[in-house]
Amino acid sequence: MRASFISLLILSSLILSISCKEEKTGKNPSRMEEVVAIHDMVMPEMKTIGQLVSELQPLVDSTATGQEYARALDDLKAAHKSMMDWMSGFGERFNSEEIFEGKALSEQKQQWLLEEEVKVRAMQEQVNSSIEQARALLKKN
Repeated sequence: MRASFISLLILSSLILSISCKEEKTGKNPSRMEEVVAIHDMVMPEMKTIGQLVSELQPLVDSTATGQEYARALDDLKAAHKSMMDWMSGFGERFNSEEIFEGKALSEQKQQWLLEEEVKVRAMQEQVNSSIEQARALLKKN
């Protein structure tokens, strides 16, 4: 478990560093770069999720309002897990040369990249919507 967490942190750092380098080149991004860029936009929200989880946890109880907090908390945790799962799966499918150096992808990996683009966009939506819902609930109550 700890080794996979460290692997995810390393992968995240590498993806972030390459995306910053790619932005400076001024060239049209490849599909790989676009997928990585979506990840990079969402990754900072993991901190936001952690903060919102900390705010919501003490408010969960058996009341109707407490159960609303519980649902928002569950959604945030699911969104965080979605990010971790996506990064893990992406890292298993593609090596660093393919991700960071633009190494050509086989036909199979091109298909996988299309699948990963769909997954990363769904994960982005899940993260953003869970954060919006939690913030709205906290403001309301």
